[in-house]
Amino acid sequence: MTAVVLVHGIWNLISGLTPEEAAAAKSAEYRKILGQGLEAAHLPHVPVPDVAMAYYAHLLTNTPLEEQAGGSTDRLEDLSQEQLLRAWEWLLLAGVPEPTEAQAGWLAPVRLAVGWLAREHPGVKGLTARARHSLMDVIERVIVAVIRDMDSYISRPERRRAARAVVAETVRHHRPQVVVAHSLGSVVAWEALHAYPELEVELLVTVGSPLGLPGLARKLEPEPRDGQGRRPAGVSRWVNIADAGDLVALPPELGGMFPVDTHAVTDTGILGFHGLKGYLANGLTAAAMAPYLTS
Repeated sequence: MTAVVLVHGIWNLISGLTPEEAAAAKSAEYRKILGQGLEAAHLPHVPVPDVAMAYYAHLLTNTPLEEQAGGSTDRLEDLSQEQLLRAWEWLLLAGVPEPTEAQAGWLAPVRLAVGWLAREHPGVKGLTARARHSLMDVIERVIVAVIRDMDSYISRPERRRAARAVVAETVRHHRPQVVVAHSLGSVVAWEALHAYPELEVELLVTVGSPLGLPGLARKLEPEPRDGQGRRPAGVSRWVNIADAGDLVALPPELGGMFPVDTHAVTDTGILGFHGLKGYLANGLTAAAMAPYLTS
């Protein structure tokens, strides 16, 4: 039995490897990082568990025809006006100010909002100009990657079903005590556990989760009723962890829309926010998992 199944988010595609090879590589990488988290939590008596990655990144990539038509970068200019509008609505949840003048399109206000966040983001005090420029680049890339991957998942039913099936099969095969789902992976895992209610998980840990974003919540399967989403039938306990400055983990506490047992806020570092590595290496995440790793 594998103790932990991980469900990744954005930026996890590995070119040149089969999905099985990529999953194995990610499993080994993140097992080491989880060991760092247990050390950070001062839990040397807790053994580093076996880890299995539910790898679905290859299912969300563009086909060759799509790539020829549009290409793929992580720049705001490459988003459609509809996508930029969703980015703007998302950034408002992060506290960016409304523009004082009318805008002809959404690129300018989104770009100004990114600059505002690089100045006002929690923890930016004392950063050099170069570091703030780097932060702007990271924020822009995160926004574009999340919106693109979310669209690829939500708008393509065949991709959606295939990604959920990968998560379900990984859980079914390894029978983990804990599932840790990051970023878009929290959406895939939540839907997969609903779609396959026979799967039983003692602890679901969502980290850096966008499940509470209003625009996304309306498109979930199953869709929340009266503003409330259900816990998957096979999940015994649910812990949600968010970095204080994670732009994807908005609104706070998943907007109060889900029956989470415990919400927790942590700090994974200003220039490393939102990454799964930062969450797994964090003592708070490791401590939440620890009781399920020693039984």
